[in-house]
Order: sequence, then structure tokens, then C-alpha cells
Amino acid sequence: MERDSQLELYERVADRLKEAHTRVRSLQVPEGVRMALSRKLLVVTAAAKHDLADAARRLDRLMKDLDEGRFPEGD
Repeated sequence: MERDSQLELYERVADRLKEAHTRVRSLQVPEGVRMALSRKLLVVTAAAKHDLADAARRLDRLMKDLDEGRFPEGD
């Protein structure tokens, strides 16, 4: 039973990561901002390998920031 819920969470995180990558690619922002967002997505992806629940929380925060137009400053 726990394995099923873990698989569901994995699928949800994978789908949301795909959505996040698509959204970041389509943003009309300076390249530095896009790179900073891409780094955040890489961090979430790496976290998913070790702590799926933490990755899901990080991804939720990132998606909320995108929804609200809060972007990191570019380099």
C-alpha cells in the first residue's frame, strides 16, 4: 500500500516537473532569470532522487512563485 502511494507521488512530481520546465521555457524573462529558474528545477530533480516528499514541497513552492510572478534575479 505504501509503495502505491510512493508511486503516485513520483508520478505527480514527474508530471509537475514537466509542466514546470515547459512554463520556464515559455516565460518572457531575461536569460539570467531563466537560468536561475532552471537551476531551481535541477535542485528539485536531484532532491527527488533522495527525498521525494521534500522535492514535491520544493516544486509546489516553485510553481506558486511562477503563478504569482515571483522570479529570482538573474546573474
